[in-house]
Amino acid sequence: MTIYKDVFATKERVEDMEMYVGARDVNEQLARYGVKFGIYKNNEFKEQLFPFDMIPRVIDKGEFNYLEEGLKQRVKALNLFIEDIYSEKRIVKDGVIPEEFIYAGSGYLSQCEGIRPPKGIYSHISGIDLVQGKDGEWYVLEDNLRIPSGASYPMIARNISRRSAPNMYSGRHIEDNRNYTKLLRMAIDNVNVGGHTVILTPGRHNAAYFEHSFFAEKTGAHLVSGSELIVENDHLYYIDYSGRKERIGAVYRRISDEYLDPMNFNRTSVIGIPHIFDIYRKGNLALINAPGNGVADDKGIYYFVPKMIKYYLGEEAILNNAPTYLPFYEEDMKYVMEHFDDLVLKDVAEAGGYGVVFGSKMTSEEKEKFKCMLRNEPRRFIAQEVIDFLDIDIMEKGELVPRKADLRAFVLMADEPMVWKSGLTRFSRNPDSFIVNSSQGGGFKDTWVLSQ
Repeated sequence: MTIYKDVFATKERVEDMEMYVGARDVNEQLARYGVKFGIYKNNEFKEQLFPFDMIPRVIDKGEFNYLEEGLKQRVKALNLFIEDIYSEKRIVKDGVIPEEFIYAGSGYLSQCEGIRPPKGIYSHISGIDLVQGKDGEWYVLEDNLRIPSGASYPMIARNISRRSAPNMYSGRHIEDNRNYTKLLRMAIDNVNVGGHTVILTPGRHNAAYFEHSFFAEKTGAHLVSGSELIVENDHLYYIDYSGRKERIGAVYRRISDEYLDPMNFNRTSVIGIPHIFDIYRKGNLALINAPGNGVADDKGIYYFVPKMIKYYLGEEAILNNAPTYLPFYEEDMKYVMEHFDDLVLKDVAEAGGYGVVFGSKMTSEEKEKFKCMLRNEPRRFIAQEVIDFLDIDIMEKGELVPRKADLRAFVLMADEPMVWKSGLTRFSRNPDSFIVNSSQGGGFKDTWVLSQ
């Protein structure tokens, strides 16, 4: 179970520590470093701070070992699923997953049929979102296999915190989180087909631009835009400031599938590279993560992950999903209608905390309207039991107050999956909200994994 004992238990304990005073200093320094995220509202791009709370989430060694085992199992199965879907489709032929949940999903890309990326690895970086219930059990809420972000924030926050409140770390046995970029480089180098590595960014108006530049600096990769890359003679090249060309063997792309290549996907894209997908198809480039991964992190597919683990690995799932219902199935539809007020409903095409509604918070008119939509578009939604999250303390105006929080764990894949012994803990700043996403006004914490 997540622990606070002997670390940060009471307000008095917090006040005794320099961390209480250092919190403002850390946030000021994060702002100075440009640790922000961008959001679009009313067609305007706005940058805002990602508020940091100094009280870390603390996970003991034994509990993290359990999480690590379950995360590795889950990511292995998800990679096997993606490989299967774009090749033999055995899991569909054997009736484990209905084909409607494959081809009707926005993440499925027919262009990826028959493509096997270098070493058969699709999700090199997986961000798995978990919550811990008040009963101590961990539940997976979501799998992020397209362009998961967030690892840079606890890295830089801990670095600054060590300077602002050094006594906070004295005598504590905490796993060092600075090795994330080493794991990232290992995952990329493992599939590099020969040449330099670049991080492809859509530019500073992207929500996670800080992270793009941070990882470029820490891994030694070039941070580039699409205009600095060119496909020639079935290979990709980076053109430097002097006009010299360098061959590229791996692209850690932070651009969505549809904008990656205007010749193969969205023809209006001005941030992609023409024909990059063609040389990827030929095996002349590694793309981190692989295009088409969205077929596996659709919220509808999430329901089937325990079945995938059983099907591909012959094992029972170590980590549980949140209790989930698919209105696509008649039995589940009936349950959802009968227990509507007790459930949270999610649009499978939405992300970032959007498209999430609680049955109990709707008016009678809204409920009837939503139920009608549910009957007409059963594939579009999933319904989940509302998990009573474990409350985690944050500092607010000099007081310790409880807030809902999740944990984004990062699993990087080389020859075997590697779980980063840290993570991004996000919390809701609204005492009445379960939504923790930064785009919805949430904040973040460091995650301490104890080494003994």
